[in-house]
Amino acid sequence: MISLSLLFATFLAGFIYTIAPGPAFLALFTLGAAKGRRPGAWFMTGHLVGDVTWSVAALAAIVGVSQIGPVLFDILGICCGVYLIYMGVRAITMRKDGKAAVIGADRPLLNGVLFGLTNPKSYPVAFATFGALVAPYGSAITWGETPALIASAFLGFVAADLILFVAIGLTPVRRFFARYGVWVTRVVGVAFVGFGAKSLFDGARGLVSARG
Repeated sequence: MISLSLLFATFLAGFIYTIAPGPAFLALFTLGAAKGRRPGAWFMTGHLVGDVTWSVAALAAIVGVSQIGPVLFDILGICCGVYLIYMGVRAITMRKDGKAAVIGADRPLLNGVLFGLTNPKSYPVAFATFGALVAPYGSAITWGETPALIASAFLGFVAADLILFVAIGLTPVRRFFARYGVWVTRVVGVAFVGFGAKSLFDGARGLVSARG
């Protein structure tokens, strides 16, 4: 029987993957500030297609690796940790003059789908985020549990999207983001570094245990 902690880890990965500032996050808040909440909602709905696609691909890869052996899964966790730290450091060192163009102003739903599917960072970020949080469960993950994991991740997407939907329509939030958006990105970068460090620690501990 699938554990509640594994389901929660997958939910959390989906939530973080969606709500963490990145290209889509910046595009959404820029669109919301320029056009309002409704176009932003259509953009998020379209982008959800990409979220589900890349996260399913990431989970499938993670489950496949976990079935090969715990050592390879620990190595995967270390690689995910390194990538998350890399992304976190880039976010922390983001320049204050970094700006995003208004994407999806004319056709937010279509642009959301295209943005979600073609963003080159979508798969590696999904793979790293899900890998870092799910890696500690190792061989406990099976193909039979994959539908439940996908459903849990989807709930994480929806929960994050609901928060974003409310946020983009609030005038104080829009003003705050316009003024402190770079610092929000940096704070999330620190969180990415923390998740990456945990993934490195778990992977290294697993390798040491395997050798012992």
